[in-house]
Amino acid sequence: MTSAGPAVQEVDIPEDAAWRAVQERDRSQDGRFVYAVRTTGVYCRPSCPSRRPRRENVSFHATPDEAELAGYRACRRCRPRSLAGTATERAVRRALDFIDAHLDERITLERLGSEVGVSAFHLQRTFRDRVGLTPRAYQDARRLERLKGRLQQGDTVGRATFEAGFGSARGAYAGAAAGLGMTPGAYRRGGRGLEVRYTMLAAPLGRMLVGATSRGVCAVALGDDDDALEAELRQEFPAAALVRDDAALREWVAPIVAYLENGHPGLALPVELHGTAFQLRVWNALREIPQGETRSYGEVAAAIGRPGAARAVARACASNRTALVVPCHRVLPAGGGVGGYRWGEERKRELLRIEGEG
Repeated sequence: MTSAGPAVQEVDIPEDAAWRAVQERDRSQDGRFVYAVRTTGVYCRPSCPSRRPRRENVSFHATPDEAELAGYRACRRCRPRSLAGTATERAVRRALDFIDAHLDERITLERLGSEVGVSAFHLQRTFRDRVGLTPRAYQDARRLERLKGRLQQGDTVGRATFEAGFGSARGAYAGAAAGLGMTPGAYRRGGRGLEVRYTMLAAPLGRMLVGATSRGVCAVALGDDDDALEAELRQEFPAAALVRDDAALREWVAPIVAYLENGHPGLALPVELHGTAFQLRVWNALREIPQGETRSYGEVAAAIGRPGAARAVARACASNRTALVVPCHRVLPAGGGVGGYRWGEERKRELLRIEGEG
């Protein structure tokens, strides 16, 4: 009779989320898992600065021990077995772990500070500096991220609500309404039963689509072809009812057009921003860049406490669905030029010119 050997602990996040963390070098995921590369025989932290491997060569392991049992050796560059960083970084790391282990609870700053051994005031400041979100916002984002993942995998709303850490169906519906613009059931069905009203119009930069749910703007897209813009709107909610309603969106479109025509400020529109915790951190940082100023991708990465994650910031900018309202056009490469833009480099140049940076 052979020994069953040590129990294997499953990685506690979906593999697509783990891979995204590796691509983004997400330090908030260090300690939750390690990734191993078949072609090198090495395993690393998610935040390892080494060159990103090909996805087909990567496996995920809950602990360094499991990676070594599978035949991999620790990376000498990121040292996945060592404690990470300074005392402040370790305190934030412990706070992240505690929040993720208690997503179904209300966590006050005082309780969190007591758990990690620092004052509530110091924790609030250092957590936001390192993570880019307050502890409460991080908890909300993690719940919503898990809810989306579970619903996309086909879980029932009840099971997804429980697994995501919402204490009740009421909490899940409130969180989903804020982050998804729809109920969990509607999201699970690809938006079936949800109504998204939209309008198309000629703008100084070509054609523009503005879409909104009953709670706020969910899309501002620029392009040359109405059919292509509508197809892009449908990608996120393929089963939603799309209703063209020029009159209903007139008040929300007016400030956007005024901005494009003469740089008029004040795009403080109600919006639906739903994405990963990292994307939300980036988009929040973009909204804090004053009109008429720009930042490099590296500067944005540093601002959210992720120096070295410039490429991940660029990917988050490219994932932004609300042009102008979330001003991703204000982020430029450090080496010069305007860089890429989801809606075309020439449009980005024109937007910078409108704001006085071109």
